[in-house]
Amino acid sequence: MKVAIVQSKPRKGQVEENIAQLGAIFAQLAGEEPAYDLIVLPEAALTGYFLEGAVYDLAFESEALAERLGGLWRAASPPRAVRPVAIVLGFYENAGGTYYNSAFYVEIGSASQRIVHVHRKMFLPTYGVFDEERFVSRGRRLEAFESRLGRMALLICEDAWHAIMPTLAAIKGARVLIVPSASPGRGFAAPGELESVRYWRDVLRSYAAEHGVFVLYAGLAGFEGGKGMAGSSCAIDPFGDVVGTLPALGEHVLKVQLDLDDVEIARARLPLLGDLAAVLPDLLGSVSSGSAAQRAELSGSPALQRGEP
Repeated sequence: MKVAIVQSKPRKGQVEENIAQLGAIFAQLAGEEPAYDLIVLPEAALTGYFLEGAVYDLAFESEALAERLGGLWRAASPPRAVRPVAIVLGFYENAGGTYYNSAFYVEIGSASQRIVHVHRKMFLPTYGVFDEERFVSRGRRLEAFESRLGRMALLICEDAWHAIMPTLAAIKGARVLIVPSASPGRGFAAPGELESVRYWRDVLRSYAAEHGVFVLYAGLAGFEGGKGMAGSSCAIDPFGDVVGTLPALGEHVLKVQLDLDDVEIARARLPLLGDLAAVLPDLLGSVSSGSAAQRAELSGSPALQRGEP
């Protein structure tokens, strides 16, 4: 499977300009040999991330956006040589008047396109510089889905900071986890390395190795209102090894070849996912049988402080 991870640096709110830039990137990729199977872009790739109330003006209807991407890919392709490709892109979604931070997986052919799956971000940060839940609604489901390239799952940024999310995606059969992200850089772990970048790399490597999955991380780059996005897109194999990475700054394209047969090899060497699938019903039973007070404590509910049952 040939993959391009596009680390974009959109101009905040300048949708048409950002789409034109994406068309130029497609023109570079569409004629390469061998052909690309999958192109992955970051969270909020066409608008910028920190939109706040402008979300309501700049959000896309998913089918209309998929049609536009399909036309963009076909226009960028050599004449009479449009090759099928799958595209993952993060965007603010208008779903009949309800707004989400979403990402979708679209398969594009020579004459049409098809949305295979839409994931709506479930963990909306409301701390530090973030205030997402004030402007968009929370997604309610995590699914793995079948594609022409195999079974996959999408997680958006903070979704992937909660270990239960990649775990459930793997349990549901995902062999590739795709993570569009818009993560501001924070802290310094070592000379020349951001603490947030190291954390992302470490947790994604651990998910890949524990569950025997490929992880494709597409990070937004650039600056928005003085906040620097950390970029640092990467691809990680199911043994936990980083097979390609990009710098924190700037627009870049990471090009990697992945062998999906490595998933079976990795899981045979370290069959942790099979063990988890066997034990998971007991673990879930343990959680559901906990006392009301324990569940309130885990959820941060004020009921615990009020002494309610």
